[in-house]
Amino acid sequence: MNHSQTAINPHTPQPTSLVALAKSLWRNRQLIVQMTRREVVGRYRGSVMGLAWSFFNPILMLVVYTFVFSVVFKARWGTGGEESQTSFAIVLFVGMIVYGLFAEMANRAPSLILSNVNYVKKVIFPLEILPVVGLGAALFHSLISFGVLLTAILLIKGSLPWTIIFFPLILVPLLIATLGVAWFLASIGVFVRDVGQTVGIFTTVLMFVSPVFFPITALPARFQIWLMLNPLTFVIEQSRAVLIFGKQPDWAGLTIYAGASMGVAWAGYWWFQKTRKGFADVL
Repeated sequence: MNHSQTAINPHTPQPTSLVALAKSLWRNRQLIVQMTRREVVGRYRGSVMGLAWSFFNPILMLVVYTFVFSVVFKARWGTGGEESQTSFAIVLFVGMIVYGLFAEMANRAPSLILSNVNYVKKVIFPLEILPVVGLGAALFHSLISFGVLLTAILLIKGSLPWTIIFFPLILVPLLIATLGVAWFLASIGVFVRDVGQTVGIFTTVLMFVSPVFFPITALPARFQIWLMLNPLTFVIEQSRAVLIFGKQPDWAGLTIYAGASMGVAWAGYWWFQKTRKGFADVL
């Protein structure tokens, strides 16, 4: 066994506090940025169009969904007045961006540790940053989609509502909660290999039980309560409010959501830190 393998005992207890997490993220900030950049560029390495795919992909999906739902199914959002197919498209696209960000991260999380075995076994490496790197890459693609969305709103409506400045406040709690879920799934994925397939099924179902393709008001009142239990529902509805309809966020709801997100993140991080000592044994 060489020195790099004996440099750290994987079985030593790991800190689980939010303070320790904040210190780790700050200490490794440059590494996180470098690895995120590598992750983003690596996805398109070898393709002719390269990073341009991250721009064309959301546009293509927007066109396809618009055609299927507003032309084939004659779906309408019910925002009142004469609703064009392009208006339906941008409302739909907001839901797709929010859902896509969460789903991409959740689907990748179970394999994060499995695909980086060398970091587990050989070197002193802050494993807790791997989900952060994955989230950074997913966020990069979402921001490109967001740019496409703002351009579409500008072209269709002629102006952007001033309330778009609140969008980051709505997105950050979702990112925090997603990180907690990612830490949990990354750990479980090491010990239970089937979890990757299970999460894939779950995220597919989640798309259809989130208000991505329909407004929450389209459901009977008794089902609306259940839909609100879906963690994506609040974020999707609030994102549409500030990005398209020019309304301010539900501040009380946002405060509660942010608090719950912190709880989810800490629980996921705590679980990850408590179970990581078993990673080397399983891998």
